[in-house]
Amino acid sequence: MTEWTQKQRRSRTWLEIAIVLGLSLGSSAVYSIVSLLRKLSSEQSLNAQKAVINQSLADQPVFDLVYQLLGIFFGLVPVVLVFWLLEQPGKSAFTQLGFTLSQPGKDLLRGVGLAAVIGIPGLGLYLVGHALGFTVTIVPTALDTFWWTVPVLVLAALRAALVEELIVVGYLFTRLRELGWKTWHIIGASAILRGSYHLYQGFGPFVGNVAMGIVFGLAYQRWGRTMPLVIAHWILDIVSFTGYALVKSIAPGFLPGT
Repeated sequence: MTEWTQKQRRSRTWLEIAIVLGLSLGSSAVYSIVSLLRKLSSEQSLNAQKAVINQSLADQPVFDLVYQLLGIFFGLVPVVLVFWLLEQPGKSAFTQLGFTLSQPGKDLLRGVGLAAVIGIPGLGLYLVGHALGFTVTIVPTALDTFWWTVPVLVLAALRAALVEELIVVGYLFTRLRELGWKTWHIIGASAILRGSYHLYQGFGPFVGNVAMGIVFGLAYQRWGRTMPLVIAHWILDIVSFTGYALVKSIAPGFLPGT
């Protein structure tokens, strides 16, 4: 039986990476860059423009809920693809990526710690960037208030955490290591990709997410587990998505756009 040559295997790995990213965050990065260019071509400054992350998808509440849930469900398909691609006989993809429940206490503590390390400086960077005019006004949610609003936002936060950490960190680290990349090159590539698909928010979030990518990459390199990263990201997005409306109601004007 003829086997793939080393050159063919490398080519197939690069093609696989391109397909996975093209179906997920790679395409998001391209759209994000185009979005930023469009914003920069406007007569308005960046901080006078808005970027809405979660918005209504239908006028009728029941269909809005259906569309929100469908978006979350289909948004997770690339994650399923990654697990399928990494699965090997006797070597679970979940174990390879450290996405298991084998260390619940450690993972939770690490996740909360990472969220604190990233969250507070991130908010400060956003406020400074907005004040200086190189960050758009970010509106984490523009959903109307229904009984399902908060649960949907929590699920949307989970989807973002799973897609970003399992693909941009877990999957990409695995494949680039197989291609012989050095650790810092992998961390840098992963961090820049993370920053690039946030460029629609302006230059401040790009810098902040590159920094987050470096921290998360170092954490993954040290712990070998994506679970703490998913937990940290989920916490950050839950606070961002659900806390925005709360801040808007009790302290209007504290955050840009409220």
